[in-house]
Amino acid sequence: MTESPDVRWLTIPDLTEMLGLKVSQVRRLIEDRALLASRIDGVWKVPAGFIVNGEPMHELKGTLIVLSDSGFNDEESMRWLLNTDQSLGVSPITALAAGRKAEVRRVAQALGF
Repeated sequence: MTESPDVRWLTIPDLTEMLGLKVSQVRRLIEDRALLASRIDGVWKVPAGFIVNGEPMHELKGTLIVLSDSGFNDEESMRWLLNTDQSLGVSPITALAAGRKAEVRRVAQALGF
């Protein structure tokens, strides 16, 4: 994935500091799909919008499961979450942050392959 200029990206060291966790704990959040990371220029990065009030956005994990069940891989999921979706009128991550979890997940399910 290429780094989007519209997105503020956090490295794993950034996340350890921000979340007050060890590197292994941050990696576990990624493995457990509580966070989604992309390798950009050889470095794992997470969009800052995935962190809300000092922790991973709660709505993200379930949404990632829906996307996976719909046939999306991690890169496709990241792209969809960060870019404006026509039916939502904003990016899905923005809609999630605004409390529109059910709507976002319905749209994700409808996109299934």
